[in-house]
Amino acid sequence: MRRVVSLVPSLTEAVAVSAPGLLVGVTDWCTHPGDLGDAMRVGGTKNPDVRRIAELRPDLVIANEEENRAPDLAALRAAGVEVLVTEVRDLPQALRELDRVLVGALGLTRPGWLADAERAWARVEPAGTRTAFVPIWRRPWMVLGRDTFAGDLLARLGVRNVYAAHAERYPRIPVAELAASGCDLVVLPDEPYHFTPEDGPEAFPDLPAALLSGRHLTWYGPSLAEAPAVLSQALRAAP
Repeated sequence: MRRVVSLVPSLTEAVAVSAPGLLVGVTDWCTHPGDLGDAMRVGGTKNPDVRRIAELRPDLVIANEEENRAPDLAALRAAGVEVLVTEVRDLPQALRELDRVLVGALGLTRPGWLADAERAWARVEPAGTRTAFVPIWRRPWMVLGRDTFAGDLLARLGVRNVYAAHAERYPRIPVAELAASGCDLVVLPDEPYHFTPEDGPEAFPDLPAALLSGRHLTWYGPSLAEAPAVLSQALRAAP
């Protein structure tokens, strides 16, 4: 049995659901599934404890080029640890990377939930088109820009991100510019910033707000199978 440390919450869930018992280390942000057994917490995605990870003697550390810092991954390699770095910018790439991690690197049988996710997204038919911006942080306000996994999922659901062609992937946009963007919807996920009905919509009183599950919008793992239904329902609920 391989010893695995995951530095990516969605990949933690993917491994834990597919092969319980492989994980010996996870980040403080790894929340799903609820029971991760004896897996040790090894710090955050941006500040993992390299020494603690090396002491776990993992056969593989799973990381992501966006969620984890290159210096930390270099330090792990320098300590003799094998690191697999994923890149996820859209749904097809997410499905390929999950295959690469679970089947290619860990030698698992392709999990049924991955096939379920492919079928669920293949059946998606956007109900019209809405133009939106998608804040992921406030103070300062930051939104989804170009080449993002979440932006690709929204596009498949009929939501056009007005900043999809921005030069930056997560640009900072003044709130006044957002309010004057001409969109007919603001999409507010509950992570990485935890937008709520009381925290976020009030900044854009003239726009309908769709409050979305951040896990279903930004995680690439078992949640992908139910994401089309969950996200579509939340989008339809927006006025």
